[in-house]
Amino acid sequence: MLLNRDMRDPALTQRLLVSMLALMLAWPIGHVAGVNPAALVEPANLRVVSSFIAGFWPLAHDSFFLGLLGDAVLQTLAIATVGTLLALLIAIPLAIGSTAALSVTAIGPSPNGLWRPALRQVLRALTLLLRGVPELVWALLFVRVFGLGPSAAVLALALTYGGMLAKVFGEILDSADRRPAKAILAAGGSRLDALMYGLLPVAAAELLSYTVYRWECALRAAVVMGLVGAGGLGQLMDQSMKAFNGGEIASILTAFLLLVLFADALSDVLRRWMANTRKDGRRRALNGWALGLIAALACLASWRHIGLDLGALFGDRAGSDIARFLREFLPPAHDATLLTKIGSGAVETLATSLVGTVLAALIGIALALPAAGRIGAVAKALTRFVLNLLRAVPELVWATITVLAAGLGPFAGALALALHTGGVLGRLYAEALENAPPAAEAALRASGAPRAPAFLYGALPEVAPQWLAYTLYRWEINIRMAAVMGFVGAGGLGQLLYYELSLFRLDNACSVIVAMLALALVVDQASAILRHKMG
Repeated sequence: MLLNRDMRDPALTQRLLVSMLALMLAWPIGHVAGVNPAALVEPANLRVVSSFIAGFWPLAHDSFFLGLLGDAVLQTLAIATVGTLLALLIAIPLAIGSTAALSVTAIGPSPNGLWRPALRQVLRALTLLLRGVPELVWALLFVRVFGLGPSAAVLALALTYGGMLAKVFGEILDSADRRPAKAILAAGGSRLDALMYGLLPVAAAELLSYTVYRWECALRAAVVMGLVGAGGLGQLMDQSMKAFNGGEIASILTAFLLLVLFADALSDVLRRWMANTRKDGRRRALNGWALGLIAALACLASWRHIGLDLGALFGDRAGSDIARFLREFLPPAHDATLLTKIGSGAVETLATSLVGTVLAALIGIALALPAAGRIGAVAKALTRFVLNLLRAVPELVWATITVLAAGLGPFAGALALALHTGGVLGRLYAEALENAPPAAEAALRASGAPRAPAFLYGALPEVAPQWLAYTLYRWEINIRMAAVMGFVGAGGLGQLLYYELSLFRLDNACSVIVAMLALALVVDQASAILRHKMG
């Protein structure tokens, strides 16, 4: 029996319109992003890249360099740990103050019902400001104020990750079961009682899990911030890059890959431990104290290793330096020439993030099928290793390499985003495929359909919404990373910011940072609207 056109594909017209619109937008976006695949095969670029890669072997292994490398690894671990600790100190009061789950007005009228909601909105705005500015931008500003070294990286992580942790902590508390907290508030208990005995026992495991994940992310961020002089592996890599010492670069990348794999393994162990703790309530208190003691010792050792002295950083002399910096930094400049450059840089940054995300989605789709075990166990293991390698190297590190292959400009930034994000999306896509219900695809296969049509019409519709949601989420992240790609010559707002800071035109730099923040907020809202419509 033949099917009419509507029965074959009811959404055919809508898909054709979306495809035509995407094709119409592809050329101007690609033009702004400087897409030029031919640059990747130009003889001059190929010679530079081949010579650069050939220098990776043998890996540098002399005792002096290995000593520097070991100290940089420890410093990176210490930066991530202390930065996460300070971020928690910022996030906890912001999350408690901004969550509606602890609102006394939630159980009835209150004489303080007017100012508490206003305070929550102020705290949420502060949270948005902290996480809206990339940590690399904070690091660059702190390097200008406090000088080179790990202190700038620690403070940058504290601010950006403090905002991120506060936002997610608030969402976790708001989504937790509020009945115990409301009962404590209704009985006349304080907000602290409601938090300690009502909300935290319900949400503790999820709060801890996200904190561990953020520490894992902080390791990658610590390496990136070292590229602007903020210590750790990144600063050592920057020195080796400038000297074109491929053996040292390869050793640093190997050490960083091992560090990321260690962080992943430790994160998995902690998550499994927390899952077992939830099942056995009798061990919860003992394990909680043990984990707290280990974390406290790790923070103390990290603090001593980097020699962070907050009193010296914010003492009288430093206070005058900060005041002078703020006078030069504020208010932001707004002359027409600068605003034109900022507008051009913002468009270039947006185009770079879009091209990079689209290329990453294509890489992720291509690698997700073998990574999900659809081509065999050997292909699955090899593809998973490639995905781990792609996502282990931060975007800015990839950019230092893609600039050699594609030349200066936004196309190098788009390629760097595509490589790192392709590894992230490939893993997420593969996990979605493995967890998808197999019934529809199995039914098509049982009816005689070939493997490709069975996948396209059976498995793909099951995972497509999740894939799209992951892609939009990564686009939100990529817009922030695209904004700082210019630090290594990959165009956009980052290149303009680096230029203005190099000339010590701090009021101009302030305007660029404001534009970065505004662009990130616009993309966040656009992505949230799209995800809402999909839901």
